[in-house]
Amino acid sequence: MFPLWWALGLGSFVFPIFAIPMAVQLARRPAVKVPPWFWLWGLFVVWSMAGVVMLSYSPPGTLTTTTADGLDAFVLRTLQYLAATVVLLYVGNLTEAEVPRLRIIRWLGVLFVVTLIGGFVGLLFPTLNWTSLVERLLPGALSERRGLQQLVHPAVAQIQNVIGQADARPKAPFEYTNAWGNNLSILLLWFVIGSLIYASSRRRTFASLAMVVALVPIIYSLNRGLWLGLTLAGVYVAVRLAMAGRPQFLAAFGVGAALLVVIIAVTPLGTVFTERLNAGHSNQVRTSLSSDAFTLALQSPVLGYGGTRDKLGSEESIAIGATADCPRCGNRTIGSNGHFWNVLFAQGFVGALLFVGWYLANFWHYRRDLTPIGLAGQAVVVMTLLYMFAYVGISSSLSLVMVSIGLLWRNEQVRRSDPRAIAPTDEQVPA
Repeated sequence: MFPLWWALGLGSFVFPIFAIPMAVQLARRPAVKVPPWFWLWGLFVVWSMAGVVMLSYSPPGTLTTTTADGLDAFVLRTLQYLAATVVLLYVGNLTEAEVPRLRIIRWLGVLFVVTLIGGFVGLLFPTLNWTSLVERLLPGALSERRGLQQLVHPAVAQIQNVIGQADARPKAPFEYTNAWGNNLSILLLWFVIGSLIYASSRRRTFASLAMVVALVPIIYSLNRGLWLGLTLAGVYVAVRLAMAGRPQFLAAFGVGAALLVVIIAVTPLGTVFTERLNAGHSNQVRTSLSSDAFTLALQSPVLGYGGTRDKLGSEESIAIGATADCPRCGNRTIGSNGHFWNVLFAQGFVGALLFVGWYLANFWHYRRDLTPIGLAGQAVVVMTLLYMFAYVGISSSLSLVMVSIGLLWRNEQVRRSDPRAIAPTDEQVPA
């Protein structure tokens, strides 16, 4: 029902809301298990909350701020971190008798189809948007906050000047086009597992067609991070299988990549792809914000600043605020160009070490799991290690990553209890 919550303006708050009944169910269990290396993530969440004491501090080169200015964003980010933690524990503590792994995977596959449809709607009707129920109910002071208004106002696309004057970049049913790309890539991996690997011939036919059709919004999204993430995931899985004595998968990946190049080359997708690669408008912005995040983090290396800050001026001009003559001038947000840079600035080097350490520890711990679920989960972690330098995956993206890690953890538990239980069970799955 995610599209419904998004249409009502609750898309950014779904996981914190439903984490409440999840937490209640966890509390009713005789014991709650935690995954390997969980202390890294738990300590990171605690560390991020300690940063509240730094909200009133204005580092050099930023606009003056107060605790009240950053408190709403701090609370929302904390709720997202806590919700993602509950989601991880909830998925990992479920048994196969309660909710089989394959059922969760297929639920993720359904959300992939919804996201794919949202991509086409964004391309066909880019100006479609509406005032949500939540937006109507917000008090005036909150509704005027630009960041919050963006979260509760449903729109199917962001209109940006990337390779043209008004490029429609799909985002439905998520908050931003980057969130759409981040989530689509995660969901695509689980869609492959649930609809191609463990599936009937009819489901496989549908999945194959869906993946071909998905090329259109993927390319027209102009999302270079998405392109690179999917390429990295494909290469990772193919190489791991080749190293495990199954080189035919590496050969299959090469053939698939060649066919993809041909499809892009002989269709209008090729023009869009090439023009986007040549249009690096955001590179200068990202470099400037990354440099600022690192430099200012050196001045508060332990706790960071508790949240983001707006710059005085920008990489284009020292002017404060955009103008008609300089639309790219002023007040860019430090920590808005990637989750790693966000954490580095908001939680300091200590927080960044815990954050990155959590993902590296998971990658290392599950590296020997060469089952389809294991490889898909590892690929999600690998993509996340890439995306954290370009996407701020704090909302739905973070919880989807935690669902993926929860599936890795569940898969390990099942395989330890029964080494022969490689294929998940939900219904009769053809060999």
